[in-house]
Amino acid sequence: MPKTFDDLLAANADYAATFDLAGFDGVAHAGVAMVTCMDSRIDPIRMIGLAPGDAKVLRNPGGRVTEETMIAMILGVHLLGVDRILVVPHTRCAMATNESALRSRVREACGPGADLPTFGAVEDQEAALRADVERVRTHPAILDAAAVGGFLYDVDTGRLRHIV
Repeated sequence: MPKTFDDLLAANADYAATFDLAGFDGVAHAGVAMVTCMDSRIDPIRMIGLAPGDAKVLRNPGGRVTEETMIAMILGVHLLGVDRILVVPHTRCAMATNESALRSRVREACGPGADLPTFGAVEDQEAALRADVERVRTHPAILDAAAVGGFLYDVDTGRLRHIV
């Protein structure tokens, strides 16, 4: 039997009872955008000392710069006050493997008949991070409009290490 959403809706009612972001303008007040992984061990806003309303956070498997995240960064830079972009993959990431190994794990979980996409696993996180940062830095719609940095988040210490 599938789980229900009752616990989440109850938690949302508690949250809404003290909600204080009504009327917020949607601008990144600290001028920050972050691309990071969807991993639940990452609290992107708090890990850099910010609060709701300070940053635009874009999450996907592996914290990669995809076409969709690039679109969001361009919009953030030109319409939403972003002037600093952090690209932040993390240690012990399930995406930090080879594509074949990742596909095998997923196929084992969902069965042999599943039509699987290419997941985009990366064997060398630092090389992928450098390429992603370069892609953002050199995009014609970004260039000098925002500072761009690449960092590796350690899920065991909470620390960011500046890579590029």
